[in-house]
Formats: sequence, structure tokens, C-alpha cells
Amino acid sequence: MIGVTIQNNENIDRAIKRFKKKYERSGVLREFKARTQFVKPSIEKRLARIKASRRQHKIQKEQD
Repeated sequence: MIGVTIQNNENIDRAIKRFKKKYERSGVLREFKARTQFVKPSIEKRLARIKASRRQHKIQKEQD
């Protein structure tokens, strides 16, 4: 459960901004979307291979 305590003399907008940051970093929405949508295992593997190749290409590009 994500929560934010409002400190003394703190603006409510600032507290909301802190809550949004915590919410995004925790990955709750990302996990929810992943669980609600079924992806075939073969497609998951293919996407993982593509992601890995992009990561390797990026690393090689930085080293050159």
C-alpha cells in the first residue's frame, strides 16, 4: 500500500506530486496492465529477445 504523510505547512499539491512519484516508481500500474492482458508465451520470448538485442546494440554503440 502506497501512502504519503503530509508534513507541517506542506502544500497539498506537493504531497500529491510525491504520491504520484511513489506510485510510478512502485510499478503498480505497469503490473496491473500486464496482468489484465494475456500475452502468449511465444510472443513474450520474442519480445524478450528483441529487447535483449536492443540493449546489446546500445551497449556496443556506447563502447565504440
